[in-house]
Amino acid sequence: MGETLKLPLIDLSSSDGISTSKSIRQACVESGFFYLINHGVEDELIKRVFDESKKFFSLPVEEKMKLERKGLTGYTPMYSETLDPTLKTGDLKESIYIGPLNGVDHVQNQWPSEEVLPSWRSTMESYYEKLICTVKRLITLIALALNLDENFFEDIGALHNPMGFVRLLHYPGEQIALNKEIYGASAHSDYGMVTLLVTDGVRGLQARLIQINSAP
Repeated sequence: MGETLKLPLIDLSSSDGISTSKSIRQACVESGFFYLINHGVEDELIKRVFDESKKFFSLPVEEKMKLERKGLTGYTPMYSETLDPTLKTGDLKESIYIGPLNGVDHVQNQWPSEEVLPSWRSTMESYYEKLICTVKRLITLIALALNLDENFFEDIGALHNPMGFVRLLHYPGEQIALNKEIYGASAHSDYGMVTLLVTDGVRGLQARLIQINSAP
């Protein structure tokens, strides 16, 4: 068992951007992860997202498969994805991807029927918009942490029509013990500019810090 990391808290509401950016830099160098507080996404909205997520994943498989992933959005069933390509068995999870809301040509979101889940789309759209605002604020601080102008990523167009995705995940963890070679989410490194991970308090995520020594 590796040493437990004590992750720092980053207050996104702080008016002292310089100090906050320094804390982000230190967190990224020393652990690669940090907790984000006062991020602007209301607890009530997060609760609704989890409630709607549970409702979706509780639907019969045939109902969920109506939204089977096409391109970048939609539903992926159990074992259909493998984050670690060296494993023979897919990951024990199901998920649904929600992409940009602004009509990007090659991204077409798939929504459950309002007759089945009447509050799903409005909840997820509100959540998506809140997260985009949070990410944009965080990215300005990351720019400062890199000793760049705070508007650097905005100026180069990295935040114009961002290709952000909300990914809802369901792990039936009680089944994992049946086979030690099966993982909810096998070892991987995330892609993209930044990942915001929201949990419901259920333990299970493991993060590994890999130190890379520079050549002399």
